[in-house]
Amino acid sequence: MHDDFAANLRLLCSYYRSIAEVCRRLDINRPQFNRYLSGRYRPSDSIMRRICDFFGVEVHEILLPHDDFMPLIRQRPRPAEESVEELDEPHSSLSLPDALLSQGSRGMSRYVGCYYEHYLSMSQPGKVLRTLVCLESHEGSTLYQRTERMTSATDQRPYHNRYRGAALFLTDRIFMVDYESLNGHEVTQTILFPSFRSHVSRLTGLKLGVADSSERMPCCVRVVYERLSEPVNPRRALARCGLFELDDPELDPSLVEAIRNDVGDDEWHFRARF
Repeated sequence: MHDDFAANLRLLCSYYRSIAEVCRRLDINRPQFNRYLSGRYRPSDSIMRRICDFFGVEVHEILLPHDDFMPLIRQRPRPAEESVEELDEPHSSLSLPDALLSQGSRGMSRYVGCYYEHYLSMSQPGKVLRTLVCLESHEGSTLYQRTERMTSATDQRPYHNRYRGAALFLTDRIFMVDYESLNGHEVTQTILFPSFRSHVSRLTGLKLGVADSSERMPCCVRVVYERLSEPVNPRRALARCGLFELDDPELDPSLVEAIRNDVGDDEWHFRARF
């Protein structure tokens, strides 16, 4: 009965560095707050007012259906704490076997860093979507955060979708699996060819996911990862992400050609290309 409230609360928390920070500033213990986030419990009237005052919303707003609440919040100024620098915060891995994570970490060290991911948008046909993907080594595994910078139809100010996952190098292929970290409504998989050059600059492969629309159409697209030169300023890098026209001068023509989803007459499957 509290699913919309829980989803709305998770959305509000996503604009801060961590749940722990929100709990600390609200002076609410983490186990209690987790029960609100899960939708199992609704706060008392006094705590509900404290939560709403902290996030700058009204009680009737935080109880709205989630689809109505999202555009309402995206039209409002972000809190000062919102920062892409949270990429530096360790994030939990997917529930994959420890042995597989350990095996998959071998050979991944040369791929740690930040990339621009490019593919033809699943929800905006005919446009190129560029996202920021940052891979890091963490406790023997290679984890990453993928961040989309989008705008709504009614508000040109950007909002961010964040995905967290694990990357594994298994038998000459890089496997990446991530989940949408706010509502948990999507899992995507990407498989990339490794680089055989001394310096990793561009990786190609395939990506499988669903369109971020009411249709939620399963899609498979060609994808290109372009490595960013170190050091990377995440805020500036993310500012260059978003949707682009195919002929946008910001995009390398060879990159656009590499992500076209054409199928040759002699191809029986939709295949990745080097």
